[in-house]
Amino acid sequence: MATIQEVAKRAGVSVATVSRVINKRSKVSMKARIRVEQAIKELNYEPSVLGRNLRNSESRLLLVLLPSISNPFYSEIINGIEDTAIGQGYNILLCETDSNPEREAIYFNMMRNRLADGIILMDPTVNQENLHELASKYPVVQCSEFDEDGNISYVTINNELAAYQAVKHLIKLGKQKIALINSDEKFLYARERRSGYEKALKEFAIPIEEKWIYNTDNLSFESGQQAMRFLLNEEDRPAAVFAVSDLFAIGALKEINSNGLRVPDDIAVIGFDKISFSNMTYPTLTTVAQPMYRMGCISANMIINKIKGEKVDSLILDHELIIREST
Repeated sequence: MATIQEVAKRAGVSVATVSRVINKRSKVSMKARIRVEQAIKELNYEPSVLGRNLRNSESRLLLVLLPSISNPFYSEIINGIEDTAIGQGYNILLCETDSNPEREAIYFNMMRNRLADGIILMDPTVNQENLHELASKYPVVQCSEFDEDGNISYVTINNELAAYQAVKHLIKLGKQKIALINSDEKFLYARERRSGYEKALKEFAIPIEEKWIYNTDNLSFESGQQAMRFLLNEEDRPAAVFAVSDLFAIGALKEINSNGLRVPDDIAVIGFDKISFSNMTYPTLTTVAQPMYRMGCISANMIINKIKGEKVDSLILDHELIIREST
């Protein structure tokens, strides 16, 4: 493999001139640039990306921290991040934190050691004190989940409004006994979506029944099944269910069908996220669509702009209620 010194010798210029041509710097005459480019072609020279990045004090690597790679909600966001990052000359590294402080520390130290240029954070369970200390010195943005009391730039949707509109849709269909399948309320989105649920019920003077509110520890299909099983065992069972995740809603559909009940005639179901599976259920799932791919693209642009030292504002994107057969 040819070296930069051999290119310089073939072109009759200094190594510094070759470096300036490779890095597209000015102050190189057109005549010298042509000779260098010709020498590079003749010698089949490939510049060292690592060496160039080290000289420029950059890695061209973005860390994407998320709690679980298996959650389909993140798939489209990751696609948006990757497409945008690659288009601007960056690579991404997916980092599954599993909400584990030890893993979190490893990835944060990669930033401190300059092994990455920035972090896109999608894990809401990270230590907030450590996060804000890191963000005070290095580029960090948040995607979907964010710290409502912090000053780290983020892109998200209005979760409270989205939940309110979903529950209002059920009420307008004549449903008044509406259950909520929710995540752990240590998560901001879970608190916001519960707030939207309660706001809709209060607006129509419908009592909030704690017996119809089920919080789970795990965001999974099985948790949705378990929650629905609990709700169906209530003597006064609900006529509709609002689930804060499509995974919960799909699990609820399975449990309802297993009990010989019909959706939406016996129980209507609404999910949240519009993951790809939501259109493959029986019946197809009414859900709140988040612009996940766009969120990924925007978060990637935000972190790259931060790396460049530009001011980055937070964004709240539009959502959409997708009405299908389950309501």
